[in-house]
Amino acid sequence: MNPPRANSLAARDIANAIHPYTDLQAHLTTGPMVIARGEGVHVWDDNGKKYIDALAGLWCASLGFSNERLVQAAVKQMRILPFYHSFAAKSHEPMIELAEMLIQRAPVPMSKVFFANSGSEANDTAIKMVWYMNNALDRPKKKKLIGRVKGYHGITLAAASLTGLPVNHRSFDVPLANFIHTLAPHHYHGAEAGESEEAFATRLADELEKLILAEDPDTVAAMWAEPILGAGGVIVPPATYYEKIQAVLKKYDVLLVADEVINGFWRTGNYWGSQTMGLKPDILVCAKALSSSYLPISAVMVNERVFQALASESHKIGSFGTGFTYSGHPVPAAVAVETLKIYDETNIGQHVGEVGPYMQKRLRERFAGHELVGEVRGTGLIAGVELVADKATHKNFDPKLKVGARAAKLMEANGVIGRAMINDLLGFCPPLIVTEAEVDEFVDGTGKALDELAVQLRRESLTVV
Repeated sequence: MNPPRANSLAARDIANAIHPYTDLQAHLTTGPMVIARGEGVHVWDDNGKKYIDALAGLWCASLGFSNERLVQAAVKQMRILPFYHSFAAKSHEPMIELAEMLIQRAPVPMSKVFFANSGSEANDTAIKMVWYMNNALDRPKKKKLIGRVKGYHGITLAAASLTGLPVNHRSFDVPLANFIHTLAPHHYHGAEAGESEEAFATRLADELEKLILAEDPDTVAAMWAEPILGAGGVIVPPATYYEKIQAVLKKYDVLLVADEVINGFWRTGNYWGSQTMGLKPDILVCAKALSSSYLPISAVMVNERVFQALASESHKIGSFGTGFTYSGHPVPAAVAVETLKIYDETNIGQHVGEVGPYMQKRLRERFAGHELVGEVRGTGLIAGVELVADKATHKNFDPKLKVGARAAKLMEANGVIGRAMINDLLGFCPPLIVTEAEVDEFVDGTGKALDELAVQLRRESLTVV
């Protein structure tokens, strides 16, 4: 790759910006891909090259990159009330309407909604709510929180502590105290020889119970779960898993928090991933597709039991002492309201119900037998293709080889933007508006990239064939 030209956007970026999830040292040489514009499911870089964005940005641009209704919703609200806060009982119509709409659409009965600006902030707030609740109930020891290995809940200090990925922990001095992790529900890598999916689910529920008992149930407050794990590898838990772990949580009065930041708003084929996977959460966190990510906004929904504890303690203290300047900001809230209306009016759920199975079928047809692919997994419009060094043993490549990153670069060369993640997993999460023809476009481009990569790796003697 040629170094960025002097005074180009890329050169100016190198000179001034720090990028998340980036090798900062390498970036000084390689520079960024500068995205200049977007239309539908496609984006163009500053050199005019066109890409199909098969990850919807970061699992989030659900209505694509050029929805004029969302633009106009923002413009209209900017003219009426460009900002107001929600501290000290202040409110405004967009926040009120959005809260109503979320409560109406919740997968289980919910009582109230708190607004933040990102999934990380929302999860961080939910953590504080759980601790606040247990103080209100005079259970000061019941504070430990359970995440899962390979789970992802954000990158603020508390949310990163719930997250179960090494890159989010290493050198950041997290997890903090009171954060513990249980096994990832991934049969492909976690099952013992000959262990069925149901037996695997039973074992994971037993391991969860052992963890709670070892920590002391009187100290364990809540467990966080993405219905389908996203950034940790698009892991679809086996049948009966959630039924079994929820029985354990109920037995020991441990709350269930559903992280719907990626799963929510039809991504898995239902309005919520909780409906797809059978979760009945006490708290639900959502973001990303809430506004199609046109503006930052997230939400925390709590049931009546949780809300009553928050209300009681805030009355005792005199204030619920948490929140953000931009909690319920009227412009993102107005865009989110319009987003939910578009989902309803365009019957996006029916569309996902048709194109989602097509995407799953095409990915499996093209890649299940590919020499580099160990597993194709997913449901609805979220999927993962895991690259392995040895298909027979499920052995992954040495992470130092960065095989997934190489695949992602070859995909970009073939006009496809995806994402390489842990275990060389290629993630796919196109905008919900994607068509079957556009699915073919990114599957074909990815296929060309993996065929090219296979040739390279064979030459380097890095695969078992």
